[in-house]
Amino acid sequence: MYANSRPVTSAQTTIHERLASVVANHAGTRFLKPVMPYNQEAFERSMTAWREAGERPLILDAGCGVGLSTRHLAAQFPNHFVIGVDQSAHRLTRNTAWEGPLPSNFLCVRADLVDYWRLMLKAGVHPQRHYLLYPNPWPKIGQLGRRWHGHPVFPTIVALGGILECRSNWRIYVEEFAAALVQLTGLRVQCEEYVPDSPVTPFEKKYMISGHALWRCRTNPDTATGQTRLLP
Repeated sequence: MYANSRPVTSAQTTIHERLASVVANHAGTRFLKPVMPYNQEAFERSMTAWREAGERPLILDAGCGVGLSTRHLAAQFPNHFVIGVDQSAHRLTRNTAWEGPLPSNFLCVRADLVDYWRLMLKAGVHPQRHYLLYPNPWPKIGQLGRRWHGHPVFPTIVALGGILECRSNWRIYVEEFAAALVQLTGLRVQCEEYVPDSPVTPFEKKYMISGHALWRCRTNPDTATGQTRLLP
């Protein structure tokens, strides 16, 4: 892997001026997009696998890509069951370098996260840990709505609860994510520079080799004290 990854560039130099109003609007509006049948099937298949594993504490690896992070999380938390979700069948079927035997406590499924998150909440399934590792930053000023914290599904992500962690190599993305969490939960959430002991995703490895600063925020929405009403 070559150290050839370019840092994120954007005309946006601070938290988007419309972030707070967008988050508030989404928190007060019910998201009514129909769920696609293939996402329902993927969700049911993953729930069956989780139940057959004894309904261990659940970890969700949202946007898992090739699934390497899912495997790392399964190895790190052997008493949990890890579900990796990605919308790309191509990424999920790519060979993933892994040394030693594979953990048995994980499953990767192809599904649209927007539907998968809402199906989880509707079913009352709440992950103990929830990771969004290096999502597409959509760095143009007009692309706020494509970032997860600017998407109508964000209140659902928060309502799922658990220890929620977001990582990115674009500081503004994590600052915005943290600010949106503060707005919806009332918790103190901060963006912090992060240096992993070892990378868990191909992007994390590439960014580290390329000398990028990495950023993360994390919190536990289950301890929220805010009064914002979340409408899934």
